Formats: sequence, structure tokens, C-alpha cells
Amino acid sequence: MSVLDNFDSWKSFLANKLNQAQEQGMSEQTIQNMAQEVGDYLAQNVDAKNNEEAILRDLWNAASQDEQQAIANTMVKFVQNQGNTK
Repeated sequence: MSVLDNFDSWKSFLANKLNQAQEQGMSEQTIQNMAQEVGDYLAQNVDAKNNEEAILRDLWNAASQDEQQAIANTMVKFVQNQGNTK
């Protein structure tokens, strides 16, 4: 099963990668830039596997570059908060 098949798996995958990046000393700006690059890649190259991914893709495609950066930053915060609530 791919991490993209289930939104909870996707969130866990992102949280894990975020933790790894932070442990390796990546700056928040670098992490946010990488999140935007991942968003661009997913929106252009990966079919949505569930409703949540379809909504994110549609929001991403409708957004300006600044808005996409805000979405990427929000996703980073979202997975950070998910790890703090467990």
C-alpha cells in the first residue's frame, strides 16, 4: 500500500519526514520550500487517491504561488500539530 492511498498514512509519512529534516538541522524556510516543491510535484504528477488529496490538489491548482506557499506552510504546521497531539 502506498502512503498516498490513505490520508492518515500520508500525514504520518509527512510527519516522519518533517521530524527527520528537523533532526538533521534543516531550517524552517528550507522545509517550507521543500513542502512547496512536493505540492507542485503531487499536483502535476500524482492522481488523487482519496477525497482529501483531491481537495488539496484542487486548492493547489487554484492558488497563486504565494497562496501555494501558504498551503505548504499550513501542511507543515498541520503535521507538526498531529505529532504533538499523540
